Amino acid sequence: MKILLHACCGPCSIYPIKALREEGHDLRGYFYNPNIHPYTEYERRLDAFRRYTDKIDLPVIAEDDYELDEFLRHVSYREGDRCRFCYGMRLKRAAQVARKGKYEAFTTTLLVSPRQKHELIKEIGTAIGQEAGIPFYYRDFRPGYRQAVIESKEENMYRQQYCGCIYSERDRYYKGRTQE
Repeated sequence: MKILLHACCGPCSIYPIKALREEGHDLRGYFYNPNIHPYTEYERRLDAFRRYTDKIDLPVIAEDDYELDEFLRHVSYREGDRCRFCYGMRLKRAAQVARKGKYEAFTTTLLVSPRQKHELIKEIGTAIGQEAGIPFYYRDFRPGYRQAVIESKEENMYRQQYCGCIYSERDRYYKGRTQE
């Protein structure tokens, strides 16, 4: 099957790419992550993804737009539901690109991380796929997460310390210190 693989970063793409290729699928990577903050973090993740995909000969589509403003507009005052919007924003764009490119399905590397809201990703991807007329290829990639971590370290690949958005950065580093 011809599948568009939305990728959030290099390390998270390792196992899904291997697993999907082993199943015989024809893949193209797709990088669209307007949630990532700051922009320098966005660039580091895109660079790590491109270096890896160049090495393994995976063609990639990377969006030139950095739509942080749109992401923030939609999650402001709804921070508790930010992941739902974030997943939806990225998967909707992936579905549109997949349909336009005549892919048979789309999926995401978000399904590899045990820290992501897996059932929510599946729910949103399936609904968007039905709406867009392109199937969401659901696969639980979490069993390959640990091996991908090992491989990404062996590759000396940039490994981010938080999911991507300003809120996840805060949650990762801010430990409830009071402002003085």
